[in-house]
Amino acid sequence: MTDYLILLEAEFPLFILICSLILGLLVGSFLNVVIHRLPIMLQREWQQQANDILGNPEEAAAPAYNLVVPNSRCPRCEHNIRPWENIPLLSYALLRGKCSACQNPISARYPLVELLTGVLTLLVVYTFGVTLAGLAACCLTWALVALSLIDYDHQLLPDDITLPFLWLGLILNSFGLFTHLATAVWGAVAGYLVFWCIYQAFKLITGREGMGYGDFKLLAMLGAWMGWQSLPLIIILSSFAGALIGGTLILFGRDKAKPIPFGPYLAIAGWIALIWGDALTASYLQFVAI
Repeated sequence: MTDYLILLEAEFPLFILICSLILGLLVGSFLNVVIHRLPIMLQREWQQQANDILGNPEEAAAPAYNLVVPNSRCPRCEHNIRPWENIPLLSYALLRGKCSACQNPISARYPLVELLTGVLTLLVVYTFGVTLAGLAACCLTWALVALSLIDYDHQLLPDDITLPFLWLGLILNSFGLFTHLATAVWGAVAGYLVFWCIYQAFKLITGREGMGYGDFKLLAMLGAWMGWQSLPLIIILSSFAGALIGGTLILFGRDKAKPIPFGPYLAIAGWIALIWGDALTASYLQFVAI
């Protein structure tokens, strides 16, 4: 099967790229569900755990709520989104950005997430080809998109995503997919400890918390995928992205009292390092040598 896909890619590269774009659009539609529902699912789980610890009486069984049920619906009129109203990009355009039942505006973020995921998936396949590394890089890309937007909305980087992908990175690199296992293990260790040390130093000096533990785990996850050698580039790129994007958001009216999460910048930096990390490092070393 793999040999067939490689042959197909060699003969029809444009077809493969179009298929990867379509796949990314479909995954982006599902990521919209993950981004919206996962924080709610976690909140319900935490509330249940709190009730169990406090010995509160059992509440009436709530309807099932997960990534599959209930069906997606309009938040205003509860209209069930029908399959033909959920086609990535196309349905939004045909509906003119409004619910078919009540004409309530649909957030433009939904098609933008689909488009972003589609384009990123295309770039990953273009870079890695139809290979195991390409499939793994697509999965990491999708996880980073979900983590970025969940963190932006809720200042939360769920362990349900970061920890499984940390382990997945180590497992894949036990076969040397992106780097050697030893560098992946030390990448996970160093990624966590770097931000943990910064967190502790900042708290000691100011008495306040400068970042969350989710940031530690996200950098550890990226280190597990790309090795400890990638960490300096990721930290530099994330700081640059934070200064540029955060400054722009504040300039254009974002509430200065609302904290700006660091997770999206780490995710952006990690994805850039995944795709162009070797080229950027080589260019830097060549520049320094000059």
